[in-house]
Amino acid sequence: MTLTNDFSGLRRSRPGSSAILVLEDGRTFSGTAYGAIGETFGEAVFTTGMTGYQETLTDPSYHRQVVVQTAPQIGNTGVNADDDESDRIWVAGYVVRDPARRPSNWRSQGDLGERLAAEGVVGISGVDTRALTRHLRERGAMRVGISSVDLDPAALLERVKGEPEMIGADLSAQVTTASQYTVKAEGEHRYTVAALDLGIKRNVARRLAARGVTTHIFPATSSIEELLAVSPDAVFFSPGPGDPATADGPVSLAREVMRREVPLFGICFGSQILGRALGFGTYKLGYGHRGINQPVLDKTTGKVEVTSHNHGFAVDAPLNTVIDTDFGGVEVSHVCLNDNVVEGLRGIEVPAFTVQYHPEAAAGPHDADYLFDRFVELVEKKG
Repeated sequence: MTLTNDFSGLRRSRPGSSAILVLEDGRTFSGTAYGAIGETFGEAVFTTGMTGYQETLTDPSYHRQVVVQTAPQIGNTGVNADDDESDRIWVAGYVVRDPARRPSNWRSQGDLGERLAAEGVVGISGVDTRALTRHLRERGAMRVGISSVDLDPAALLERVKGEPEMIGADLSAQVTTASQYTVKAEGEHRYTVAALDLGIKRNVARRLAARGVTTHIFPATSSIEELLAVSPDAVFFSPGPGDPATADGPVSLAREVMRREVPLFGICFGSQILGRALGFGTYKLGYGHRGINQPVLDKTTGKVEVTSHNHGFAVDAPLNTVIDTDFGGVEVSHVCLNDNVVEGLRGIEVPAFTVQYHPEAAAGPHDADYLFDRFVELVEKKG
């Protein structure tokens, strides 16, 4: 999908306007236009969260993805200015079954459908999202198109097949900040963190600020010299979209940070970057992990946490052994109990750890919020 800030050619969907969704394997769903009238393409993925749709929509990690909401009713609580995780909606398209006719919540400042239309996000409603989700679980995430201007499935399918795949997609430069900025600590300043923005969510800096951390957020192309110029006590690698196999620049940067033994924490895409920096490969999951109800085992404590996920790629590392790397021993620290996918890494000799899910989840659950405390403890130990 080609991004543009010019939505003058797009219109809001009219009640009853027809739309179609066509997957790259030819499966077609008919429905009603939702959001903007137009046409869009991306990778079809589903998320199982029953709440938090505004966080999903504004999460840069969903760039170039058409999101299917498995929860049948979406938009009930409207939208507001406080719950955005970035400056805009990033999803390429939106698929829901039953959009709210009228939002009802004391925090609501507007209607979700109107917000989608205002930002030019083409969507479709009235779709059997359960059937669509089952199809994606069986066949895997795939390219998709939504159109409310051309209702010919064969013609739309041809355009879908011409779209780029997510494998090989280098997207962090498209979502990163254009310039450095700072989020100050709440109350007394304790530590300074340099954060590499690969698609960062606002709640990361909020969670750090609540612990007395001032966060300097840098563009994805920043050098080690630029990060060290703020005299950071630690470095953070953010979540983000795309294929980690393309992110050679951030991988090299992570290795430079670890060579200097600066404490390092990576989340999601940042976890995959650190995995590559430690010498592991990455691979694409069949349909990914997306939602706020994923069970993960923290092998350090033995506790099982309910966690928020949004990743289509994973690190390829052995689960039950210490692996020798260029930076000493490393072990898998967290594992998804649904499918044994690696969900975190921990350096034994180098002060670095990662998780491949979202402890900064703004819409719940908060089981993994302690990981920000673990990050601060790592800084304290290093100091």
